[in-house]
Amino acid sequence: MTTKSKLSARDIVLTGLFVALMAIGANATSFLMVGGVPVTLQTFFSIMAGILLGSRMGVLSMTAYTVIGLAGAPIFANLQGGLNVILSPTFGFILSFISVAYVVGKFMENSSVLTQKTYLMAALLGLLTNYILGVHYMYFAYRIIVGLDAVHYSVILSWMIPAFIKDLALTVLAAIVTQRIYQVINLS
Repeated sequence: MTTKSKLSARDIVLTGLFVALMAIGANATSFLMVGGVPVTLQTFFSIMAGILLGSRMGVLSMTAYTVIGLAGAPIFANLQGGLNVILSPTFGFILSFISVAYVVGKFMENSSVLTQKTYLMAALLGLLTNYILGVHYMYFAYRIIVGLDAVHYSVILSWMIPAFIKDLALTVLAAIVTQRIYQVINLS
């Protein structure tokens, strides 16, 4: 998690690995829908990217994922890709993954002691970032692009509760898993 000006071969491989994990996480379970929002593992992997890669490389991997998808590769949920995804109400969640990796990575980099609590706090900050940005974009999309009134939007927002519960459970799991991975990686 150090700051470097050049990318090492390891950095490039890890960036590519997390782009691939995001693509897999976007589609492994995306056939399940909750309130029009695909159930994915993207928040889980964006949190892991921030913890394991740090803020700089985490942002790079999530930016690469976003750019590749916007360029047309079908790596977003439901095998979508291309610029048309920008008009999707869930695009804010895609954009948020960049911020999630940054916030989580910065939190970890600024932590003097890496305890389970540190990992959990970092992961929860990532989840909070994900939902603040994602839900606000969803509000914009439904109110401005689609033209829904506040009552209809409130109903749609209530559909996010099961997705949030799933993401909260996966966030706790991400904290546990990444702590163990981080310990194993740093032993060598």
